[in-house]
Amino acid sequence: MTELADRDYFTDHEILVDPYAYFEAVRGKGGIYRPKGKDYLIVTGFEETLEIMRNSEDFSAIIGLQGASAPLPFTPRGCDITAEIEAHREAFHGGDLLVNLDDNAHLQLRSLVNRLFTPSRLKANEAFIQAFSDELARDAVANGSVELVRAIATPFVTLVIADLLGIPAEDRQRFIEIIENAPPPGNLDGELDLDAEDHPFVIMGGYFAQYVADRRANPTEDILSELANARYPDGTLPDEMAIVKLGMFMFGAGQDTSAKLLGNAMRFIVDQPGLQDRLRADPALIPALIEEVLRLEGSTKQTARLARKDTKIGDLEVPAGTKIMLAIAAANRDPARWEDPQEFRLNRPKIREHVAFGRSAHTCAGAPLARVEVRIILEKLLRYTSDIDLDPAVHGPRGARKLDFEPSFIIRGLAELHLKLTPADGVDLNAAQPSILGKAPAVEASPSPVAPAGYSTARTRLAVLLKDEAAKAVLDAHFPGITADKRIGMAKSMTLRAIQKFAPGQFSNEALDAVDLDLAALPTG
Repeated sequence: MTELADRDYFTDHEILVDPYAYFEAVRGKGGIYRPKGKDYLIVTGFEETLEIMRNSEDFSAIIGLQGASAPLPFTPRGCDITAEIEAHREAFHGGDLLVNLDDNAHLQLRSLVNRLFTPSRLKANEAFIQAFSDELARDAVANGSVELVRAIATPFVTLVIADLLGIPAEDRQRFIEIIENAPPPGNLDGELDLDAEDHPFVIMGGYFAQYVADRRANPTEDILSELANARYPDGTLPDEMAIVKLGMFMFGAGQDTSAKLLGNAMRFIVDQPGLQDRLRADPALIPALIEEVLRLEGSTKQTARLARKDTKIGDLEVPAGTKIMLAIAAANRDPARWEDPQEFRLNRPKIREHVAFGRSAHTCAGAPLARVEVRIILEKLLRYTSDIDLDPAVHGPRGARKLDFEPSFIIRGLAELHLKLTPADGVDLNAAQPSILGKAPAVEASPSPVAPAGYSTARTRLAVLLKDEAAKAVLDAHFPGITADKRIGMAKSMTLRAIQKFAPGQFSNEALDAVDLDLAALPTG
């Protein structure tokens, strides 16, 4: 039988249920361990994890999404493979997304993100968070029960980031549906192609492509306009696609942190004896609760780095090309750093030194927002209840809970959490204001294709043209390889004339006029 420390973390569903037993078995082999038969290192030590996170010079973030077990798209050679990484960046899973970027490319894009999470902007966003969380909490408590993940966590964090970014109200329900149906990043059952037409990132990218194109052509006073027209620190205007991918990443991945943190925190609230009564009596303790939950049961179990230069971790020689899994969940339970690390302590000293949100250049930009979101929704749920418990019919009794976790090697999050809610005495649960969501019109996911006779680069979506073999042939004749180019996926909801704004050199007026002539010549029958 394979020893626990040598089992495959990236495919083993038993480890999914209890990753902490696995990480402790690995820790027993030392702070840094290479599992038998594997080509990557696992780092469980707190100090070693910090050392790597702080060393962006020697360690690349390029494998952050695909993980340490996935093969590299090239064979590393030499003591410095930085140039090889950049030459193959598009071959890495999500290689051009913020979480995987290095050096100046990361610094430039991160500067745009930092504009969104300033204290003043978060303060302005807090009014929406207060109103929406109040609405959700009142409705749930009035009902007496709620499934926390889908009914509260997902719509709550999705609409908070939508409000922060200024996403049009009529599109927000569609974004909730996209996020709710999205597979978790780091799916144990296999990752979806990030460029696939039905990938949530691509669907959201289509929306953002239209937002950015419109705000650059017609800027207003909203946040989307500010983001679309923001400049890098060196004064250059970002490529429109860089803004699009930033927006879709923030929605597709960033919201997981808050949503899963809420569910994980609720488990402690209901199962730690006397804890919810302490929090009701003194809500000022909720931030301390959040930090200890982040340490013990943070939303991110691990991340990964690739050594791009011959380097060291402590005294261990690490050659360029070495893949490394940073076991965040293990570092946050390292007994060399934390006293009684498996124990929940509400006011643990120096608790904010945990690495649940990373550290240094790749510290989670949305960490301040996550802390605010979860604090406020917990305040509301505790204020309106006298007792919260898990539904024993679904999850079993205290001490023998049955819980399902999303099948992800990255995310630690519950698939569902059914709560029983007892209203507090004297609380008027009907005093909420009218729904903050308003009456947004329904959004059609996919308009009906037009007839061939109506094809036009100004009117017909690219997705429609690609479904017609004759129209595809026209596109490939004028733009060789376009129909097979994965990067075009997120633009399929747009017309070629709209896409022109992203690549005017490739899609010139003359070229598109020529395409229109050939499309008009297609048989109509």
